[in-house]
Amino acid sequence: MKIDFNNLKINQLNAGSIFEKKIIFFLEEWVSDSKTVKIQTSGSTGTPKIFEVEKNRMLNSAKMTCNFLGLKLGNSALLCLPIEYISGKMMIARAFERKLKLIVEEPSLTPLKKINEKIDFCAMTPLQVENSLDKIHLIKNLIIGGAAVSENLKNKIDEILKASPTENRIFETYGMSETLSHIALKQIFPQKEEFFTVLEDVEISLDDRNCLAIFAPKLNPERLQTNDIVEFGYSESDQSNKNRFKFLGRYDYVINSGGVKIFPEKIENLLKKTIDKELIFAGKPDEMLGEKLVLVIEGKESDEINQQLSKINYENKFHVPKKIIYLEKFPRSDNGKVLRKEVVKLI
Repeated sequence: MKIDFNNLKINQLNAGSIFEKKIIFFLEEWVSDSKTVKIQTSGSTGTPKIFEVEKNRMLNSAKMTCNFLGLKLGNSALLCLPIEYISGKMMIARAFERKLKLIVEEPSLTPLKKINEKIDFCAMTPLQVENSLDKIHLIKNLIIGGAAVSENLKNKIDEILKASPTENRIFETYGMSETLSHIALKQIFPQKEEFFTVLEDVEISLDDRNCLAIFAPKLNPERLQTNDIVEFGYSESDQSNKNRFKFLGRYDYVINSGGVKIFPEKIENLLKKTIDKELIFAGKPDEMLGEKLVLVIEGKESDEINQQLSKINYENKFHVPKKIIYLEKFPRSDNGKVLRKEVVKLI
């Protein structure tokens, strides 16, 4: 299905699949007199919930992204994310705001399988990108969200696109349902940026835990306090970069082992530079340490993985797992996010 938002005629759209019917249903809801639409959260960091969002705030978010990426009227975009979640709905909002030509593909792990034309803009999950490396050169501006982009995947993207004659820009996103998709972007190709840069009209600050607070009145009237521990991209002597931050880990994921606080995401990124598997670090109750650091890897144990693990150069001894556990398959949300808390329950 292709939808030209510069000449939108919903009654002339033909749905050939359930997903396309959902798209048309949402478009009808979008152009209706209702000022709000319903959004479902993924449940990756808590209980899934449904809440209502004002359409004009979604358009504000869409404008921020389109301005940041320089998208123009008539540009093409690809929608390959579930329409139930903010990620899919915001692709519609961006196409509507900037009058894009939207190509609709059923959400899958291989969304570019049928794509053979160049596309100006697309949003995908890391897993979708992993399975589309042979065609990502077709996407001029690609944003990756829903989960952190591993160093291993960044290296693969870099290797693939450096050999491509096309000009591509790829960004990792930071955001949540309550901020109507992302509020910050970090370029990972052609530049490898260390810090996220917030979009226009977004203010950030820290609480006493060094967790990020977000004030974006055009997106949400409330000041949003996250549990994400971050480091700002400025020092006390240099206040010029108050719009940049580095994600360190979630406060509620921090593992306290023998009095040492461990950020699991930090060590996961280290391992994912060489191990091409989904994995997480978790804390298991321990009488001596309080919490014992364990590594959980998706899939089956193999000599190859054991060899890769033996070569990991950990920052310090506290980061070395006391135990390694293999799970055949990690529990995931409908949009592909690993449900970390559910993994921890299983072990």
